[in-house]
Amino acid sequence: MRVAYCLLSVCLLASCSSVNYVGIETYNPAEITFPGNVGKILVVNNAIPQPDDVGCEFMLFGEKVDTCRVKADSALFYACNGLGKAMADISFFKDVLLYHDAVRTDDVYYEDKKLTPDQVKALCEETGTDAVVSVDRMLFESKKNIVAYPEGYVGGEIQVKISGVVRGYLPGRPNPLATVYVADSVFFNEEAPNQIILDRFLPSSENALRASAEYIGMKTSPNFVPHWNSETRWFYTGMGSRWKEASAYAQSEKWDKAVEHWKHLYENSGSWKSKAKAASNIALGCEMKTELEEAYEWANKSGELFKKGEGEDGKNAKLLQLYIEVLRNRVRSDKKLNMQFGE
Repeated sequence: MRVAYCLLSVCLLASCSSVNYVGIETYNPAEITFPGNVGKILVVNNAIPQPDDVGCEFMLFGEKVDTCRVKADSALFYACNGLGKAMADISFFKDVLLYHDAVRTDDVYYEDKKLTPDQVKALCEETGTDAVVSVDRMLFESKKNIVAYPEGYVGGEIQVKISGVVRGYLPGRPNPLATVYVADSVFFNEEAPNQIILDRFLPSSENALRASAEYIGMKTSPNFVPHWNSETRWFYTGMGSRWKEASAYAQSEKWDKAVEHWKHLYENSGSWKSKAKAASNIALGCEMKTELEEAYEWANKSGELFKKGEGEDGKNAKLLQLYIEVLRNRVRSDKKLNMQFGE
């Protein structure tokens, strides 16, 4: 089974609610598909750390500190470590290794420099791995600001902007398998009675850089390994006994029973709205059972009923259109996921 669903539904308006929401965890394929014979991955640092005085700013009580320096060399290691650990935690590849040395020896930190085919081959032969994931460039912009408030306390904020290039390589190929461009910002905020106490809680600029680099590495991992996403779905409720029984089964995650009741309501209702709601609920039940193509069919039935009954601009019609698109993408993703698992 490719999908797990673990959160119980939460009623919006207690007993008179017409919609219940339920959490869902979906298992999604990696954005990049490695060949089936790739079992071991090597994560390497092929980036050059930027100079200590580049990309940093420190404002202390409204005055710019000209001596601001932030070392970025260890941040590159943390980026690779975060990426490698996140990939290893998924247990998709047989092994994920972190290369012990930086690969590049030049000092052009701003250059995006790819690994050569010879380098990829040598790295794989040295470590016994089948492919390489390389951080080819990673740049940081760090801004620290300490302010004093009239109320008698101080506050500190550090903002770290990260941009980078990460690639996947296979030995024997003249070009990278894929290129991923990453960019994000991380914020750190603390308040304290004075600056001495603030310094105990607000990380140093270097530690903030390391934490941000590890975060961006972890965030990049879904490009290379299957991953889980948290999403939200809904199902309609009603006042009749069948509706209430179906809702009870859904809340206890007995989706077979819930679908059975919703199908009875769909087949026996004379109201287009009840049929539309039941069809939407059946789609959800099928999705929860990972019957994605059947879920897609029922969502389309519901969408057509809502469009006929309330028009294309109706609230429910728009909701179903969004759900149809979600299921369409899930059907595609499931096929890609099966391919990545060799099924």
